[in-house]
Amino acid sequence: MAVFRNPFEPRNNKVSLKERVSAFRNLPRFFKMIWETSPWMTMANIILRVLKAAVPVIMLWVGKLIIDEIILQMEQSVPDYSKIWLYLGMEFGLALLSDIMNRGITLLDSLLGDLFSNTTSVKLIHHAATLDLYQFEDSKFYDKLERARRQTTSRTVLMSQTLTQLQDIITIIFFSVGLIAFKPLLILILFVAIIPSFLGETTFSERTYSLTRSWTPQRRELDYLRYIGASDETAKEIKIFGLQDFISQRFKKLANEYYKANKKLASSRAFWGSLLSAIGTVAYYGAYVYIIFDTVEGNITVGKLTFLSGSFLQMRNMLQNIMNRFSQIAESALYLQDLFDFFELKPQIRPSLNLQTVPKPIQKGFTFENVSFKYPGSPHYSLRNLSFHLKAGEKLALVGENGAGKTTLVKLLARLYEPTEGRILLDGVDMKEYDLVDLRNNVSIIFQDYVKFQLQADENIAIGQIHSLDEKGQIEASARKSLADTVIDKLPQRYQQILGKRFEGGVDLSGGEWQKIALARAYMGDAQLMILDEPTSALDARAENEVFLRFSELIEGRTAVLISHRFSTVRMADRILFLENGELRELGSHEELLKQDGKYAALFKLQARGYV
Repeated sequence: MAVFRNPFEPRNNKVSLKERVSAFRNLPRFFKMIWETSPWMTMANIILRVLKAAVPVIMLWVGKLIIDEIILQMEQSVPDYSKIWLYLGMEFGLALLSDIMNRGITLLDSLLGDLFSNTTSVKLIHHAATLDLYQFEDSKFYDKLERARRQTTSRTVLMSQTLTQLQDIITIIFFSVGLIAFKPLLILILFVAIIPSFLGETTFSERTYSLTRSWTPQRRELDYLRYIGASDETAKEIKIFGLQDFISQRFKKLANEYYKANKKLASSRAFWGSLLSAIGTVAYYGAYVYIIFDTVEGNITVGKLTFLSGSFLQMRNMLQNIMNRFSQIAESALYLQDLFDFFELKPQIRPSLNLQTVPKPIQKGFTFENVSFKYPGSPHYSLRNLSFHLKAGEKLALVGENGAGKTTLVKLLARLYEPTEGRILLDGVDMKEYDLVDLRNNVSIIFQDYVKFQLQADENIAIGQIHSLDEKGQIEASARKSLADTVIDKLPQRYQQILGKRFEGGVDLSGGEWQKIALARAYMGDAQLMILDEPTSALDARAENEVFLRFSELIEGRTAVLISHRFSTVRMADRILFLENGELRELGSHEELLKQDGKYAALFKLQARGYV
């Protein structure tokens, strides 16, 4: 079960005005990413919006001409409709053009948004793969990852918002020219009217962002509870232990707390937003009355009345939208920072500049020199002063109680972790000097908690050397070595069969069958170091012994590390390393350790009595 934080504990996620303004610095980088996604679509979108920005002003002016011309012709004994039809045709053409441009903009926004979302998601996946394993074991990292994930889809709206903002600003400039030419006072009234509403929206956008950010851990917990409450992986435990009420109540409690916090903010925003918006409405009708008086007194024509009132109304709505959108863009830019913050995360384990390749074959093997390791932020060492030599071609078994540091050791050996102290040598050279990709290509490791990928059987096996996915012969050979072929031959679609019940037509496997599939991954490729970290724990003692015997035969000439709690299995290794509390206690062959009559011998005899 996940570790649940107290939702009532104080949170300090207030975002200052300075931070909000500085968030706009994210926009150039954001639009650079959009441009890189599709230059021609981005340019076409901008051009269409610039052209569209001029249409409302032109249409209002043409409408003014139509009304003035109608009134003029009404005064004539013989009306001349030629100009009326000309102006009406112009307005009709502008309406059609405006609709076409709107549809073009919508299409480009949609296509460009989808492409950007896809491209950003791919970048996120690749960047996450470069980060260190220990980072994925940190809850704060997961908060950053969760916020970044959300930005790959939700931030595409920011592109449309920003471009629409620029489009409306251009339109307002056109309108302003008309208002300044006839009634400059209207501009002043307009800006005074929308400032209160703008300040209100800015304040509430800030509070909304602060609330959302502060609840990131709790929202992850809600997603987790939602998942385990209705998942094929947890269904058995939920039914047998009757966990449905426990999970649903925990979800309900946490969800209600978030609902109450959000409800309070949303209600306050609705009340003050309505009040401040009413100020703008009053100002609009005040300006409207002013224009009507001017028209009645004959200072302006009815056509100008229509143009000025229409311009004022559209400018008021646009300025209101611009101010509100300004707050939304600022809020979105703040969220966008979460994505960029994630991309700024750097791994501690980095490729060497020397880029030495791993010797083929490995001559001397691996040497641990006073290696200690502790997780970042932890005061305790998982491994302490570990020194030993793993010879090339040797089979080494790691033995020890849970938490002794066995898995940590093999992760260091595969350079998934970096030693806190000391160093690890490969053929006398520090492992840091080797090309990281080449090093990991030479290591094949199957963990106890291997992943049951809901993919085809051949894809599940090829994961051990994914660039060999099209090598069907190699996949089938790996399946034979792990005895996974006996499982696959029973499947309806054999190697093309989807495994797991998540997708339609999928077939689930037993624990032992899944383990054979996972073990087949270890035989993919030509890795020089093979590591099995208790992947056969679900098998009985006889089946596990057969797997390890077969494993020993098939990896002849390669270096191997085996982890198992069954002493009858590890005795087939060339040497056995006994770990206790992260320290090396005993090292030698099975017979040598029995002669020492130490802890290994005591545990071996204790386990042996269980089979008598």
